[in-house]
Amino acid sequence: MAQKRPAIQNRKARFRYELLDCVECGIILTGTEVKSLRAGHGSLEEAFATIDGGEAWLRGFHIPAYEHGEPHDPIRPRKLLLHKHEIDRLAPKLAMRGLTLVPVKVYFNDRGLAKVSVALAKGKTHRDKRQDMKERDDRREIDRAMRRR
Repeated sequence: MAQKRPAIQNRKARFRYELLDCVECGIILTGTEVKSLRAGHGSLEEAFATIDGGEAWLRGFHIPAYEHGEPHDPIRPRKLLLHKHEIDRLAPKLAMRGLTLVPVKVYFNDRGLAKVSVALAKGKTHRDKRQDMKERDDRREIDRAMRRR
């Protein structure tokens, strides 16, 4: 079955970072957090992932309180579920200067489980961002010219 539309996307991640390697992982949530995500609420704008003590954590992921449930801390750290070999593969790369783990999207798989797509990313410079914008504008111009023909 095809993947459903992501519940939450970090649209600025592709603009701010060069995404090198992507990993899908589970996330530990409370019941009201799941209901809030299913309603499409949440923000990945300020979120990032860290590896502390052999465990992966998602920090800065804002999930507002569900209106019909008990309130929870909206920006508490949430544990990511990764295999040990995946953590062992990512940890030395994170120790390198300039690399970080950025959540790209949060969605529910076919079984209804919340999943987070996390990417190993390198920050783009202002020059890289301008070049990407120029390439995107050039592609738009080419597409417009092709449609006019």
